[in-house]
Amino acid sequence: MDKLQPYLTKAQDLYKKFYEKRGKKGLVQAAALGLGLLFLQYQVRKYNGWLKKKSVANQHIFITGGASGIGRNMAKRFARLGAKISIVDVNTTALQEVVDAINKELGNKTAFGVYCDVSDPQSVKNAISESITFHNRSIDILINNAGVVSGRQLLQNSEAGITKTININTTAHHWTVREVLANMMENNHGHIVTIASIAGLVGVRGLVDYCASKFGAVGFDESLRFELRAKKSKVRTTCICPYFINTGMFDGAKSRFPLLFPILSEEYASQRIVNAILQNETVVIMPVILNFAIMIKACFPTCVYDNMMELFGVSESMDHFKGRAQSK
Repeated sequence: MDKLQPYLTKAQDLYKKFYEKRGKKGLVQAAALGLGLLFLQYQVRKYNGWLKKKSVANQHIFITGGASGIGRNMAKRFARLGAKISIVDVNTTALQEVVDAINKELGNKTAFGVYCDVSDPQSVKNAISESITFHNRSIDILINNAGVVSGRQLLQNSEAGITKTININTTAHHWTVREVLANMMENNHGHIVTIASIAGLVGVRGLVDYCASKFGAVGFDESLRFELRAKKSKVRTTCICPYFINTGMFDGAKSRFPLLFPILSEEYASQRIVNAILQNETVVIMPVILNFAIMIKACFPTCVYDNMMELFGVSESMDHFKGRAQSK
């Protein structure tokens, strides 16, 4: 404290001179500027993963849809941090490849993989039970990452396609969370992560079923968060709302202004999500500029928001969508 005293004295002198020169109005302006700079610094530190992080060493992390894309990438990153990984997917070949790669790099029994159709409650029960038995530890962090996209406009989609999207992207979260939440609340420890989408906050042409499912996922996370807050539980929640990620899931999607709305790389997105979980962030929107779109939607007339979405080409982004073969 003694070492800081000269700097504190100097700061007091500067504020005194500023006050004498500009009066109370200037002091308020200086305070507002200072608070703004502190907030900006916090945001920069947060988005770069420079905040204090919790340890996940020996924690059991359960990831749905972990055989490809950001699920696979997150599994590898968390495993390198010392976590015990359970990965579930319907693609058993890709699933086994990820598990083998992690165990080869970090030692046997670091990762466990099992088939699971997250839209089937019994399949979820079985997969979670097997994972807990394998690692001999209850689940500490649940990451609901599994997702599908049809890329079809409403009248071109099928009943089966719409049902599949809603069941996997939204309803499945109920089945996974119900299996782990009671134990987490009893231990007053745990973390529920929802991989949603910016399409869970704004509508996009050609993504009616997907947006409906992701709006549901965002609502699921927010409602769960308030349930936990009411009980003063220390179980954490994190909702991730990214723009398009180049995992193949949205192949063909375009951005009219890629400097403002870039297609996110799988490496960046997965690292940002891992950092968000480790930093106990509540809601993550990326890229950060999309926060302004949400503000405009909330504060301005609908016509202004609609015109802005058309101006920036959001409405056209899915016009050349291809996606993965299994997503069609």
